[in-house]
Amino acid sequence: TPMLAGLPEEARKSLGAQVPHPNRLGRPSEYAALVGHIVANPMLNGEVIRLDGALRMAPR
Repeated sequence: TPMLAGLPEEARKSLGAQVPHPNRLGRPSEYAALVGHIVANPMLNGEVIRLDGALRMAPR
C-alpha cells in the first residue's frame, strides 16, 4: 500500500513476518475486495472491520 511503499524492503519483510495469518502483508486487491463487499452489502453499516491478518501492534 502507499503507506508502506516508502519503507525499505527489509522493513516490509520484517513487518510482514509478524502477521499471524497469512504470514505476509496484505495485497491491494484484498483491500479492494473488502471495499467492494462493503459497498455492495446494504446490511453492513457503522462497523469497524479489521483487515490485518490478526496483527496487533503494541501501543507506544
